[in-house]
Amino acid sequence: MNPRLKILFVCAMNKRRSSTAERIFRNDARLEIRSAGVRSEANRRVNEADLRWADVVFVMERQHKVWIDMRFQGVELPRIDVLDIPDDFEYMDMELQEMLGMLLGPEIDHLLASRDRSA
Repeated sequence: MNPRLKILFVCAMNKRRSSTAERIFRNDARLEIRSAGVRSEANRRVNEADLRWADVVFVMERQHKVWIDMRFQGVELPRIDVLDIPDDFEYMDMELQEMLGMLLGPEIDHLLASRDRSA
């Protein structure tokens, strides 16, 4: 059996969007999940160890990917996908949960299937 897929969710403050994504997917036995924010005031700020740990990073906005690319130049970064989810939701907002499920469910299944085929 393959090891679990390691996913890092990133938003600005790690209070609403990335925390919601972590909560939704943390009980999936196929996955290991972390979340972090890019701002210095974030509940948990993304760091180099997180990026080295992750197989894939899902950022909520394009600017989060740009921030990671600029801040961690010289670090071999994992794949970073932009979800384009605006900062318009509260933690565990039902619409946010549905959006994350629709965007991420098929993508995670695809990543796992691709990994299994290459193993």
